[in-house]
Order: sequence, then C-alpha cells, then structure tokens
Amino acid sequence: MDAKATPPPLCFVLMPFGRKTDATGRTTDFDAVYQQIIAPAVQEAGLDPIRADEEKVGGTIHKPMFERLMLCDYAVADITGANPNVYYELGIRHAMRPRSTVILFAEGTTLPFDIALLRGVPYRTGENGAPTDPKSCAAKVAQQLGAARQNPHDDSPLFQLLEYMPRFEVDHSKTDVFRDRFDYSKKYKSKLAVAREGGEQAVKEVMAEPALANLHEVEAGVVVDLFLSLRDVKANAAMIELFSRMPPPLQRARIMREQYAFALNREGRSQEAETVLKEVLQEFGPSSETNGLLGRVYKDRWEIAKRAGRIEARALLRNAIDTYLAGFQADWRDAYPGINAVTLMEMQDKPDPRQAEILPVVRYAALQKARRSVDYWDHATLLELAVIGRDAADAEEKLADVLASVPPTAPWQLETTERQLRLIRELREKRSEDAAWIKGLEDALGEKRAELEAAQKPA
Repeated sequence: MDAKATPPPLCFVLMPFGRKTDATGRTTDFDAVYQQIIAPAVQEAGLDPIRADEEKVGGTIHKPMFERLMLCDYAVADITGANPNVYYELGIRHAMRPRSTVILFAEGTTLPFDIALLRGVPYRTGENGAPTDPKSCAAKVAQQLGAARQNPHDDSPLFQLLEYMPRFEVDHSKTDVFRDRFDYSKKYKSKLAVAREGGEQAVKEVMAEPALANLHEVEAGVVVDLFLSLRDVKANAAMIELFSRMPPPLQRARIMREQYAFALNREGRSQEAETVLKEVLQEFGPSSETNGLLGRVYKDRWEIAKRAGRIEARALLRNAIDTYLAGFQADWRDAYPGINAVTLMEMQDKPDPRQAEILPVVRYAALQKARRSVDYWDHATLLELAVIGRDAADAEEKLADVLASVPPTAPWQLETTERQLRLIRELREKRSEDAAWIKGLEDALGEKRAELEAAQKPA
C-alpha cells in the first residue's frame, strides 16, 4: 500500500481465544473462526482487523480495551459460549457507539433475552470445533460491514430505543494516535515472530530496542508477546527481568504471574515461584495450569531430595501428587496435571490405589483433546500414558507424533518429556522390570532436542 494512502478503518474483534467448551459440552475453535471467517470478512469489507490480544493474559487490560471499543469505527463480536469478557465489551460498545457493530455466533447458541432480537450471523461448526462453511458466513459478515460503511444506521439497542442517548464525538487526533500505536504493535509482533525462529539472542535483541525501554508506553499485546517469546527460547532470566519492568496491570494478570513463576523455578528460585503460585491459587482458586506449575515446583524439589537421599523426599513426592491431582480435578479436560499425577504415583514405594482409578480418565481426556488439536503436549501426554501402561508398540507410534509436532523454537518441550520418561525408567529398573525399551524413547527425544538446539545457535 502507498505510504501516503489513507489506511483502512479499524475493526475491533471481540471474541475468546483458542478452543473453548461451553456448558452444553460443545467445543468451538475460536482461532479457526477468526482466521477463516472474521479476518477475511473484515478485510473483504476494506477494514483492518484488531483482535483483543489482552484476553490471552486472562482478562482485559482495561485502557487499551476501552480505547479499542471507543475508537474503532467498526466492531465484530462473536458471542458464542456466553464469554463474560465478550459480553462486557459488547455492552460497553453498545453504550458508547451507536452503530457499526456486527454480531455472529455458532448455530445452537442460546442468546440472552437482552440481545435475542439483534440481527446476527450464525455459523456452523464440526466435531473439531472449526467452521464447516466459513466462506458463506464470511461473505455475510462482509456484507453487513460493507452495508454499515455505505449506509450507516444505529444497531445499538440503547441508541435505537432511547432517542436522548448522548452521542460522543471522538477527537480525530486521538484516533490518529491510536492508529499509530496499532501499526507499531503489528510491526513488533511480526518482528518477534521472526526473532523466535532465530533463537534466544534474536529475541533479546528485540527486547533491547530503545522503543521497548519503557514498557508503560508499549501496547500490552506487544509486552505479552515479548514475554512469551522469551519463554519459548528458554531465556528465563530475561523473562524475570522483563516482568519486573511491566506495568502493574500486566503484572497482576494471571497468566503473566504463572509464567513468571515458571521462569523463577527454572532459574532455581523455587521458593519465590511457590509464593507467586500460591498467591494466584488464593486469588483465583485451583486450575489445571496453576496447579500444574506448582506441582512442577514440588516435583523438582522431590528429585533433588531423592538424589541427595534426604528423608523428606517422600513428603515432597506426596505434595507434588496431591497438587497435580487437584489441578486435574479442577478441569478434567486438561490431561497435563493428570498425567503428572499418575506418573508420580508410580514413583511411590507402595502402589497408589488412586492411579488405577484415574488412569482411564486421564487417557480419555488426552485422547479427546488430541482429536481436536495438533498440540505437542497432547501427543506427549499420550506417549507417557503408553509408557505407564507398558504398551511399547503404542509408545513407538506416539513417539513419531511427538517428534513431528514439537515447535522448532521450543526444544525444552522435548526435554520435559524426556525427563518424565527417565523418571519412569529409573524406577522400573530399581524394581528389576524390563525398561530398556523406554531408554530408546528417551534417546530419540534427546537426539531431536539436540538437533533443534543446534539449529538455534548462531552460525
């Protein structure tokens, strides 16, 4: 596009991220909905889409969110699943902007009475949660956005029903500043995507740029992207330093505190990591993610104590098992803490009767999730379950999936899986069980990890 040309108007997209399962048990792949329906429709209508990146940190970062709701000329809201953040944002949008908001939802969605009469665009999803006819729905959304541009009319229920509702005129200079910040954010997100491919040094070079020196003046989405990019390249010390410079609203976000604790534990600061995670649990309650990270803290301590022959190792092991189990019970759909719980149960001197009860549930959860996604951790979980179940043939098959799905920039994921298998093998060897076949799996994981780590090093 010509640098002097007028940029397209911005369209704010209100929707959840990732795969979400609603109260009826239906799963929706919102990333697929965005990529296959919303983004193409917005672009077809001659607009530039902005997605609410702040939801990635477990809740909106209020100032940028309010700016987007007020300053974007157009908006699209996916109200599938009755996500509270989306409804909150839609309410603000309808109160502040009289027109140019398009609503869509998955077929079968029960619409609340307050918005049931609004005109919306339905879409269908398949068993994997992705849209089954995205082009048709995208065309309808684009048509509504195009009509809003050509023939603007009030679509907010408040402005339709209340003639005296005040209409705020936004200062043009504010929209220009907002636009500049949005373009700046897109530039840095693209730069970080390239840097992750280059490894730790490349990401640190982006982090050191003068424009990112004062994080209080940087778009929250850029800070989040930088933080998670450092995690992906195992720059744990840099993650800790970056967290210390973040604005307080970002530091209070759940996912940022969780990942901060992850980095602390990786740097050998387990007491601090435990404190952070316990504070998150006290504030938000048990979850598969928080309990999984805290369980990892206890598991690391157990391994250290076990190698040193200290008597408290048994208590640390029980603590890790109970913490992981609480995480799995908080969300049966997330197999990660469940697989850790059943794996560590095998490490006890005496068989844990809970393992036989929970193992089928963990396997079912892992299989269901793997059918809906191609995530590395799904395949790694199925590999570990095959090993625990002593099914060597199935383990070899699952190993191939693990090696094929690991992100090139995240060899640490292979290291985690390799470590899990080693724990199982060492215990079985002590019991004089046949565990040589597990060593072969470990070696394959280690070779792939070394290959990825070598590729990340500068030439």
